[in-house]
Amino acid sequence: MDPIRNPFAPGAGTPPPELAGRDALRESLRITLERAKIGRPAKSAMLVGLRGVGKTVLLDRVREDAEVAGIHTVRIEAPEGRSLPALLAPQLRQALLRLSQVAAAKEFAVRGLRALAGFASKLKVTFNDIEVGLDYEPEPGLADNGDLEHDLQALFEQVGLAAKAAGTALAIFIDELQYVEEPQLAALITAMHRTEQRKLPVVLIGAGLPQLRGQMGNAKSYAERLFDFPTIGPLSSEAASLAIEKPLHDEGVNITPEALGQILQVTRGYAYFLQQWGSHTWQASQTSPIGVDAVAVASITAIAALDESFFRVRFDRLTPKEKKYLRAMAELGEGPHRSGDIATCYKADVSSLAPTRSSLIGKGMVWSPNHGDTAFTVPMFDEFMKRAIPGDDWR
Repeated sequence: MDPIRNPFAPGAGTPPPELAGRDALRESLRITLERAKIGRPAKSAMLVGLRGVGKTVLLDRVREDAEVAGIHTVRIEAPEGRSLPALLAPQLRQALLRLSQVAAAKEFAVRGLRALAGFASKLKVTFNDIEVGLDYEPEPGLADNGDLEHDLQALFEQVGLAAKAAGTALAIFIDELQYVEEPQLAALITAMHRTEQRKLPVVLIGAGLPQLRGQMGNAKSYAERLFDFPTIGPLSSEAASLAIEKPLHDEGVNITPEALGQILQVTRGYAYFLQQWGSHTWQASQTSPIGVDAVAVASITAIAALDESFFRVRFDRLTPKEKKYLRAMAELGEGPHRSGDIATCYKADVSSLAPTRSSLIGKGMVWSPNHGDTAFTVPMFDEFMKRAIPGDDWR
């Protein structure tokens, strides 16, 4: 097959050629955003799921849908080590500057920019990573108390008033939200609660690992009533088949049912892995229809590529003790596993491993689906750990 014509896109957040199996959720979020735009109650949403299920791709596609509908959007990724105010301030400034171009909203947007000036100048003492251009002088008493929870409410109110005056809505998209620290997450939830109480057209669409639901509940007890938490999981067999077959058919290439079934089995329907196996299968194929021999070759090269990038980049961030903890988990299988079983395999007391487990949760490597249970956030990571640390020497 011509490598230049390879239709598959195995990248971090790279849009696939066919976004299969997400139409119902896209439509639900479209309705939410359109309701906000016309001043109707609209419930914000948090997309939760494991690594590799396509949360980032879906988040970006929903944002594209919103912009086509005339809704103002901002897009943020929350990396470890950055404060939420530092991430929000530049994006809200851009949103307010755009809204200020609408005559009916100019006064409200300018006041929002004054609120932003007070917000940034006062909170820079606490969050010294805030860097944002200031277009107007602060208005005394507006979002300038130096208290994040109070000031973010005031700032969101002004942004919401400007969007309402412009006859539109503001949709805030935040990826990797699980990395936001709890007090800052609480402030964000409180600010969204305030805009809902004021019936202002501000919607938050976030994405994060499965622990995000619990983190938000811990930050504010009413979070589960304020947000929907749709779970983004593996694709159904029908959707996974479409994700492979349609891009091939668009290139005039077919695949045998046996070969397709093998791809679905090895990828387990995870969106990122489907793109990896699709791409490597294309490279391994000589003719159409693609057969099982090509998939067998592709499985070798796809796993090698995953080991070098997708898995390795996470593995290299781990301490020796964390690696041993995950290797013990892998020894027990895919999971989830009870903390006591992991400790027995590790040959240590449960209490002595609690800090290691907490550190791994903080790094987004594991999560707790139920009290006392631990599971990988990265599909197939148990198999990788056995390849990365083979044998029994790790014990």
